[in-house]
Amino acid sequence: MKLLEITDFDDPRLDVYSRLNEAQLLHYDEPAPGIFLAESALVVRRALDAGYEPLSLLVETKRLETDAADLPGRCGDIPVYTAGLEVLNRLTGFALTRGVLCAMRRKPLPEAGALTAGMHRIAVLENVTNPANVGAILRSAAALGMEAALLTRECSDPLYRRALRVGMGAALQMPWTYVGGAGSEIKLLHELGFRTAAMALSGDPVAPDDENLKKEERLAVLLGAEGDGLCEDTIRESDYVVRIPMQHGVDSLNVAAASAVIFYELAKWDKEP
Repeated sequence: MKLLEITDFDDPRLDVYSRLNEAQLLHYDEPAPGIFLAESALVVRRALDAGYEPLSLLVETKRLETDAADLPGRCGDIPVYTAGLEVLNRLTGFALTRGVLCAMRRKPLPEAGALTAGMHRIAVLENVTNPANVGAILRSAAALGMEAALLTRECSDPLYRRALRVGMGAALQMPWTYVGGAGSEIKLLHELGFRTAAMALSGDPVAPDDENLKKEERLAVLLGAEGDGLCEDTIRESDYVVRIPMQHGVDSLNVAAASAVIFYELAKWDKEP
């Protein structure tokens, strides 16, 4: 273990925490897949459990005696930077409320066909650009039995710090990868043998508890961006359009909340004898 107290804010080894933005982290060490920041002891543990390689650790000193006590030992021979919370907040430029950041190397992403082979229930995110929504959707997907997630290229990165924080590291627990742009994923899903269910307010919708959905052997649930929703081609070419019944004049739920509803219904059906 190399415990290094932060005394020099200009130390280039701290650039990943203080001077590089998410896009720069993504392209760090190209052509390698890049790096990401895992925030909180819980998320760092989940990344380590999933086999992600740590590069350095930034920890509030007092947490080395509490919730982060095991992390330096699990991370091997890497730099462990320590300081009080006030110093860490000055370094990172944001309130580091959970006191732990770990720079980790990304893994190469698989092709969609290889990822979903043999799977029966997957989530598909189309143009979901809000990292908090991406994190929350993946958290619900992991918790409620979805087997993988596919994201169009326009989606926010599931390994962005905020997405990981909101999702409690769900993107580290369940398989995911990228597919083509919005509107092209339906053809791919059909080629892979999935029937498709678009969550939308238009078209000829069925409810989430529709019996025909329950009978589908392989089903992909498609979720669109907050506000704009799925593109028209996606809705038109889907096998089902699903709409959650609303009351009191409310027209829709937040996309992350809507995902939890449909994932729960599918999980409930799959558990029925």
